[in-house]
Amino acid sequence: MLLSRLQKPAGLSVTLCLYLLALPANVLAESSENTQQTQSSREILLAELAEDESVQDVEQSEPLQGSRTSGKKTTPEIKSIQPEAAPTPNKVAPDIDLKEVAPAPAPEPPAEPGSDKIPDSTATEAPPEEAAPEPEKAEPASDLILLGNEVLPGTSTRLAWSPGIQIAGLSQPTPVLVVNGANTGPTLCLTSTIHGDELNGIEIIRQTLYDLDPAKLSGSVIGIPIVNLSGFQQGSRYLPDRRDLNRYFPGNPNGSLAGRIAHSLFTNIIQHCDMLVDIHTGSLKRTNLPQLRADMNNPAVAEFTRGFDRMAVVHSSGSPGMLRTAATDAGIRAVTMEAGESLRVQEHQIDAGVNSLASLMEKQDMVSRMFVWGNPEPVYYDSTWVRADHGGILFSDVKLGAKVSRGQVLGYVADPITNAQHPIHASSDGRIIGMAVDQVVMAGFAAYHIGTEAKIPGE
Repeated sequence: MLLSRLQKPAGLSVTLCLYLLALPANVLAESSENTQQTQSSREILLAELAEDESVQDVEQSEPLQGSRTSGKKTTPEIKSIQPEAAPTPNKVAPDIDLKEVAPAPAPEPPAEPGSDKIPDSTATEAPPEEAAPEPEKAEPASDLILLGNEVLPGTSTRLAWSPGIQIAGLSQPTPVLVVNGANTGPTLCLTSTIHGDELNGIEIIRQTLYDLDPAKLSGSVIGIPIVNLSGFQQGSRYLPDRRDLNRYFPGNPNGSLAGRIAHSLFTNIIQHCDMLVDIHTGSLKRTNLPQLRADMNNPAVAEFTRGFDRMAVVHSSGSPGMLRTAATDAGIRAVTMEAGESLRVQEHQIDAGVNSLASLMEKQDMVSRMFVWGNPEPVYYDSTWVRADHGGILFSDVKLGAKVSRGQVLGYVADPITNAQHPIHASSDGRIIGMAVDQVVMAGFAAYHIGTEAKIPGE
């Protein structure tokens, strides 16, 4: 019995060996090809992950010459898109008082039937009739065509922009506030929260737009308080694919998630603008003095910065992929406004931003108000970051906006284990226009941003 049981497994093994020998060669070849395909797919996946995880390295290399190719590739996209920037509207946007509390804009399908009825009540154009008797308002404004809607002169409304990158049944539109003045004038666009953790710009745009009277406005103002809606909901600077949206403009309709969002925003909204103010805050636990980042080598942009009251100007040519850079390349006067730090709502920084936008609209003859201009802020053509040479806990001795001299102690890094204290000295005379908040830092961390005032670039 025992001998017969031992013979059964032996016979089985012999049978299996004969079966394998009888397999066709093509079957074995197919199995080897499948293993090669899985290995190659794994290599592709690892390559994609490596590209995604090197976001910080890409950001740091953007200002260098090695990244110019990306800027050159994106320029033809602007020229090829421009002829398509005049879509015919399919409905008239309702006239809404932005100061009143209203529900968020609904997706496109349910909004269509309601919008067809509302324009009938606004067809009488009551706001333009009130502005018509004024003799100085000789040139009435025309309709503003935006996002498939026709915004009548002298009206304000809420529209919805969707980049079309989400699941159709779960898509959430981004609110767009529009005020189309009763009189002709330029179109000013305000964008904020391209980085989802930067909050001050949301309130700056809200206060600016809700304070406008369309019957007394010359031109149009378009505000997008929250561009990166998914990042805002998660309190994250980046998009869900861990990319920085402000490095992908003007975008690519067939590119990555960031490229598709950038392309949709740029073609559907930004190309309708004559002027653009992109509002940001400091990143990675840093705070910025209220300031403008502008390419002062561009005469049109340099003149544009003169309209911002009590706002320092820092010369920055911009990096390829930034919204400001792409807008300037498209002939739009564009600047970046920096105010405060991320993940905070700071009243003082918000007041500075709202005040500067009010002065800008007064300077551009969009509004007529009794505006009192403050003392002009300097232009900083040169600026440098002072970095920590040691790791530890950062403690600052200076405050944001303070004037410093070369060699002055700005703060120190304390080693919590050895009790050693390492001072950080100013590299030049100037003003603290940005700085890190007290925190744990590593060697090489950018701690203080010093702006150097000069009348001539490079002086």
